[in-house]
Amino acid sequence: MLWSLRPQARAFRYVGHKDVVTSLQFSPLGNLLASASRDRTIRLWIPDKRGKSSEFKAHTAPVRSVDFSADGQFLATASEDKSIKVWNMYRQRFLYSLYRHTHWVRCAKFSPDGRLIVSCSEDKTIKIWDTTSKQCVNNFSDFVGFANFVAFNPNGTCIASAGSDHTVKIWDIRVNKLLQHYQVHSGGVNCVSFHPSGNYLITASSDGTLKILDLLEGRLIYTLQGHTGPVFTVSFSKGGELFTSGGADAQVLLWRTNFDELNYKDVSKRNLKRLHFDSPPHLLDIYPRTPHPHEGRTETVEDEQPFLPKSVRSRERILPVLWPCDKPIRTTETTVRTLPDTGEEICGYFLNPSLMASECPPTVLKKKTEDISDLPSESQRSIPLAVTDALEHIMEQLNVLTQTVSILEQRLTLTEDKLKDCLENQQKLFNAIQQKI
Repeated sequence: MLWSLRPQARAFRYVGHKDVVTSLQFSPLGNLLASASRDRTIRLWIPDKRGKSSEFKAHTAPVRSVDFSADGQFLATASEDKSIKVWNMYRQRFLYSLYRHTHWVRCAKFSPDGRLIVSCSEDKTIKIWDTTSKQCVNNFSDFVGFANFVAFNPNGTCIASAGSDHTVKIWDIRVNKLLQHYQVHSGGVNCVSFHPSGNYLITASSDGTLKILDLLEGRLIYTLQGHTGPVFTVSFSKGGELFTSGGADAQVLLWRTNFDELNYKDVSKRNLKRLHFDSPPHLLDIYPRTPHPHEGRTETVEDEQPFLPKSVRSRERILPVLWPCDKPIRTTETTVRTLPDTGEEICGYFLNPSLMASECPPTVLKKKTEDISDLPSESQRSIPLAVTDALEHIMEQLNVLTQTVSILEQRLTLTEDKLKDCLENQQKLFNAIQQKI
């Protein structure tokens, strides 16, 4: 089902798979929708009212996951045939398989720069793959159960895993170390999604709840109870102002956040800068990259429940009436009328950059050009871009360290005060005992 957020707009229902649909993802440009199914196929859909699709076959068992690379050129699929397969979207053909898992592969995701793929399997391992060498370069296996879902954080330095053992874990792939371990659910965790800022993580569990974790403070901040059964999937919007969840109660809920607002255009520019590094970006990035939104808080020891938006407190479903954008989204009906008839030709049409450019309105092309021109070029900078960006990251890290020291000083002061009170009370008690004796 393809839903529109505009009021009174009807949903589109696409039929093509012959068994349960297990995974969906839009391409980065939004012109394609990939789906996986237990019928062992992958389909690429044109997200319009006709919903034509082309079918890809290579797996020999049900497909559990689909994921586009950030540039939209590749698609990674994970299957119960114990393999991950990578597809070329421009040529619409199978490229290669990755084999090292010994049980069903439940999920496979590209890193933000497209250089790595992370996968999780029921063999209780999480593997990191290099897309250039097509080799497994890292392996995590610290699980009582297995991971149902894995995802990279927005700057590609860490991965989060959703465990069947009710845990959520954050791993730093630069030092191969477990950074954080959360045990906040009473059921298996089925899905996780990073906020675009990288500061928050939302989790969906079979215990029927959604939980939002503050990764910088390392604590649970929200527990959301809107579903009446297990929650299977959750995902933030591109800008992080909304997130959706779906569960066994046959409901899709749309939630509004009250986090710090983040301009998705700025996020795109920041991630685009990372592509200019000579070395793999995930080795040079410094985490966290943004100031903490809670830096103004003075009482850091007390764990008070933050303000919840009205839609969260009342569990109000805002899907039928919410329209988050001020301007209406331009539909593709006028363009679709001139497209070929067959599904494969349509996908080729949408995936060919030259054809897309020829059909895009001049205003759209001009806007894209202006967006790209906002980024400073190497010739305009006296200092190389990589060096400048690295210095900015160092400054951000220094700011974070300064804030951390300030918080530690406050906590130390509170601890000293409590210790002093304890000693005084102990002395009073001792004096009282001495007087009685």
